[in-house]
Order: sequence, then C-alpha cells, then structure tokens
Amino acid sequence: MKKPTIIIGKKQIIMTCLTLMLMTAVYINYVSAPDIVKDKDSVQVAEMGDTESYGDTEYVNAEASAEKAEPAAADYFAQARLDKMNNRDEAVQTLQSIIGGGDLTEDEMVVNAIDAVEVSKLIESEGTIESLVKAQGFEDCVAYLDGETAKVVIRTEGLDKAQAASVKDIILSETDVSAENIRIFEVK
Repeated sequence: MKKPTIIIGKKQIIMTCLTLMLMTAVYINYVSAPDIVKDKDSVQVAEMGDTESYGDTEYVNAEASAEKAEPAAADYFAQARLDKMNNRDEAVQTLQSIIGGGDLTEDEMVVNAIDAVEVSKLIESEGTIESLVKAQGFEDCVAYLDGETAKVVIRTEGLDKAQAASVKDIILSETDVSAENIRIFEVK
C-alpha cells in the first residue's frame, strides 16, 4: 500500500500567508474599534449604563427623547465605524471567496492575493491614522483610504491651519496618497 503524499507548493503557502495576514488585519481593526461598534444589536449608553436595542419597534418609529439623545457627532462616528467595518468585512469575504475559487489561473490568483494584501494594508493604515490624529488631541476621528485618496473626518470645534497641516502630515507619512488627494472634514 502506497502512503499518500502531501505536496505543499508555493501557491498554497502564499495563499495561506495572505489569508492569515488579512485575517490578522481584520482582527486588529475589530479589536481597536470602540465597544459601541462591536455590539451590532445594541448600543451601550455610557451615561445611563444600560443597553438599549434600537432595532425594536418602539425605537424605530419613536421620536428621540431629550435625555436619551446623544450628540449628532457621536452618532456619526459610531455609524461611520460600523459602516466601514461592514464594508471591509464584505470586501474580505469577497476576496476570500475569490481566492478560494477553483477556476482561477495562477496570474489571477496572484492579482487577487495582491488585492488582499492591499486591503489589509489600507485597514492597518486607517487604524494608525485614526490613532495618531486622536493623539494630536482631537476627540474622535474616522479615516477612509482607497489607495488613491484619503478622507479624514474629525470631531472638532474648529480646525486651524496648523492642525490641518499636522493631520495632513500624518496621512502623508502613513500612505502614498498625494497631498492634493487628501480631504479633511470637520464634524462639530
């Protein structure tokens, strides 16, 4: 009886490494996200300390009460992080299904693997930019990168030229985006 041989080629090693890198980037993004984004079914209300489910009928059609209403900026940043995380998760799943597909040529697999690495780099760069901008003293920040443009939304009462220049420097140091393709938005 002949023993089965397991042949592990370059393709399998590359695909395994790329998948692990992508999974690591998604995990780091998930861990670094605030707790509000992690729990998709409910939102933690910090002042009240209880959990409310905004999917229930009474919250969907009801008017917001004054004591439960949070600032629009906080809602924006929480929703923006949730939307960004969902979009990235969908992109990761799509890339994983494409990479796992059987009808691909070697060139197509390499292109898909490169795309997966680029997505993981963008996720990591977004997280780094957000952390560095918050370290500059801003309350909150959400960064969007697509490889060619960079958009940063910052919660601030007013952004002066020096602060905008420091944010732009952070983006330029973390990405290959040209200065004219950087946009900084303020949310009050």
